[in-house]
Amino acid sequence: MSANPFLSNHTPVCPENLLTLAKKNPPAKTAIVRAGSALPMQAAKAAVDAGIMEPVFVGEKADIEREACAISWDVRDFRIVDTKGEEEAAYEGSLLGNKGEVDVIMKGNLHTDQFMGALIKKETGIRTANRLVHVFYITDPVEQRPLIVSDAAVNVSPDLKTRQSALIAVDDMARKTGIERPKIAILSATESAIPSVPSSMEAAELSKWAKENVPTSDVSGPLAMDLILSQESANTTGLGEDPVAGKADAIIVPDIVSGNAIFKSLVYMGGGCAAGIVLGGKIPVLLTSRADPAEARLASAALAAIMR
Repeated sequence: MSANPFLSNHTPVCPENLLTLAKKNPPAKTAIVRAGSALPMQAAKAAVDAGIMEPVFVGEKADIEREACAISWDVRDFRIVDTKGEEEAAYEGSLLGNKGEVDVIMKGNLHTDQFMGALIKKETGIRTANRLVHVFYITDPVEQRPLIVSDAAVNVSPDLKTRQSALIAVDDMARKTGIERPKIAILSATESAIPSVPSSMEAAELSKWAKENVPTSDVSGPLAMDLILSQESANTTGLGEDPVAGKADAIIVPDIVSGNAIFKSLVYMGGGCAAGIVLGGKIPVLLTSRADPAEARLASAALAAIMR
């Protein structure tokens, strides 16, 4: 059976601007929780070779040294926190962030619920008064123009307060990555606020809030996906003069389903490189996945180094 014709043939490309910006600061000291497996070790080496990371390995020391040896990497000059099992590794990694001993925390070979559970513990985690939100910085493989998407991985049905936090985080990320005045769209299925589409009503409320509380960005919503991406669609529907429609730099989604679908569509259909981090805690968090290509893992490390 032939490959699905909608799938992109492009190979993801780590955006050069992220690496350039990340290198302006000293390498980010990064706790890699349960680092003793191939993918997190390869990701760490790539980031170290790029000059953007100083790893602190957390996990079984023998496994860490074995995996480093497998890729011909001498890690004797880096700190290793020897632990046993997922729970202890997650606890020790979170404690490093809590105490300010690292700039970033990265998920290695352990379950996400175990990893995030340790991070949100009141006494030893990295929680602050802010809500935790996940943000993707996704670039196309040719022009490497970014489209920022939140929240596609952490909050299932974010309430208005959580989306306000997401909007603030997206505004901050966009400006720190070189977008002088971000254009942020609030996604719904329509450009009109109508009671039969609850997300449109919420988008209108969020957009109004943003105009008063996030003056560094242009924010518009509700907007359907075509009106977010296509200037032609915006012109056709009378939104050609809207500051965001047809030219958005970022999207705030109403739920994890729509966010996840957009992210994966841009990656699998558009060949995009998706750098993703969790913001809102004391330090950024890297939620790496086995499905992430090497370029996306490097881009995520660069993004975390910029946002620390």
